[in-house]
Amino acid sequence: MPRPLIVLGIESSCDDTAAAVIKEDTILSNITATQSVHKGYGGVVPELASRAHQKSIIPVVDAALKRAKMNPEDLDAIAYTRGPGLLGSLLVGSSFAKSMAQSLEIPAVPVHHMKAHVLAHFINDGNPNPPFPFICLTVSGGHTQLLKVSSPQEFKILGETIDDAAGEAFDKAAKMMGLPYPGGPEVDRLAEVGNPGSHSFTKPKVDGYNFSFSGLKTNILNYLERNRRKDPDFVKKNLEDLSASIRHTIVEILMEQLEAVVKEQGIKHVALAGGVSANKGLRKALQDRADQFGWSTYVPPFEFCTDNGAMIAITGYYEIKSGAIGSLHMPPTARWTID
Repeated sequence: MPRPLIVLGIESSCDDTAAAVIKEDTILSNITATQSVHKGYGGVVPELASRAHQKSIIPVVDAALKRAKMNPEDLDAIAYTRGPGLLGSLLVGSSFAKSMAQSLEIPAVPVHHMKAHVLAHFINDGNPNPPFPFICLTVSGGHTQLLKVSSPQEFKILGETIDDAAGEAFDKAAKMMGLPYPGGPEVDRLAEVGNPGSHSFTKPKVDGYNFSFSGLKTNILNYLERNRRKDPDFVKKNLEDLSASIRHTIVEILMEQLEAVVKEQGIKHVALAGGVSANKGLRKALQDRADQFGWSTYVPPFEFCTDNGAMIAITGYYEIKSGAIGSLHMPPTARWTID
């Protein structure tokens, strides 16, 4: 009987340096170093992100191995984020992973970042896994997609954003209201005590099951500026209600398209994935639809929602099981379609 596969996963697609060790589908460690340097700029600065990855990657990988009680020689493979993401950040993680794998004479396994968000559902954490096929709404700062997932290797895009992502809409709306970066979690926090029906914002119409958030961002900006001219303290006086109304609008845009896809596909197993799946308003809206339409829903624990090494490790595990090892000659890529 072969011994269990032990995989190190390395994530460096944006502004989190993360590493995790898994044995088969069980997480032994999951370490993330966040980058506070971007807060003063109101968003991620790519060059600063790649420099921070260079400083953090060795300590983070070392901490992951130590917490897992593993030596580098115990590893069977190293999975790393090949893309999509910030190219400078991806170069740091992929170069380190390939070099380490080559020195240990083990495979370096390239992983699709958004695929990893979905497969985080299959980490053995005591929660039920969604059965194949299932519908997945993947929502992050850079991506918004509706997927049909038929196996760990088979993903079909049913709809996606034609411009901005939902996570970006949250962050930009927060910035317009003067909230600190990252603003999405702040909007979610304030929305919990606000009235979602107090302010009305546009819901753009697009073809098929796609999304659009650029028009909504413009609508929010114009609305805030128009009311600021009447009262300079408008945002401060209405911060909770504005946050609740913005969250409600973004979530309803997502839910309306999700409802349509589930009805058309006839698949009632529905999952959330991506950093925005940590949003309380989105989670509640999904549960409300589940109660209304009889869906079975799946939401990963908070630690597996945002970028993390565990999701890269579990995806690498499934890639190895399928024989998709990859090559040391595969370069990182800022753009990479999931299907």
